[in-house]
Amino acid sequence: MEDFGCSGGDSINAYRYIHNHNITDETCAIYRGRGHTNGVECSPILRCKNCNPHEDCFIPDEFYEYGIDEFGSLSGEAKMQQEIYQRGPIACGVAVTQEFLNYTSGIFHDKTGNKDIDHEISVVGWGEENGDKYWILRNSWGSHWGLDGFAKVARGIDNIGIEDDCAFGVPRDTWTDNYKHVTTDSERNDRKNKKQEKNGPYPESTEENLQDSSYQACAIFTEYFPRGEKHTEPRSWELLGAADVPRDVDWRNVNGSNYLSWNKN
Repeated sequence: MEDFGCSGGDSINAYRYIHNHNITDETCAIYRGRGHTNGVECSPILRCKNCNPHEDCFIPDEFYEYGIDEFGSLSGEAKMQQEIYQRGPIACGVAVTQEFLNYTSGIFHDKTGNKDIDHEISVVGWGEENGDKYWILRNSWGSHWGLDGFAKVARGIDNIGIEDDCAFGVPRDTWTDNYKHVTTDSERNDRKNKKQEKNGPYPESTEENLQDSSYQACAIFTEYFPRGEKHTEPRSWELLGAADVPRDVDWRNVNGSNYLSWNKN
């Protein structure tokens, strides 16, 4: 479960929203880090949106939804450990400092004393190194940040306010019976969808795309290269005979390495 865009900023409001309204996953609503408090008006299409090239976007006829039964707030090291151990990761607010933004490895110890919470993360566990206690947190800034998107933050001293404002949610089982939300006519025809339905306009050449900044996406049907293609003959690789071409080729596993980019936006 990802996009809390229509729920509000802090984690307890997000869990309250999910409890009351359910939520979709990223196949419906790609995480954007924006919501009704910072420029996006809630609408049915934002809960689940699909688009075809050169056509307006639309709400699917049905889609998966997920919910929670129990939810609540907690704070303090002992209660956080109990909840994480018993029922899994929790959401906590933290104060983002410049040093935290620049974090790359090790156990993070804030030296500024800042506890003005302005960001939400997941606390997924804890540990100890040479007597130095830490929380394991999962961030939403991408795998290039920290330890492949994770961090170790000093535990037991309320570092960056991480032990002040946390929340938990217990998932409701919607998958056993393959529960799906069925889109209603009122949802499909809601006037607020109009702001999110537009898909395009699309340029039809690279030059057109460069000259007009109003284009939101790129779909080039044909392109003309005035100087022609340039390559060697034969190509720069060694040509293989038909009998030498491998039976199987999969760039997701080349000698144990995956060379493909992540398969989501």
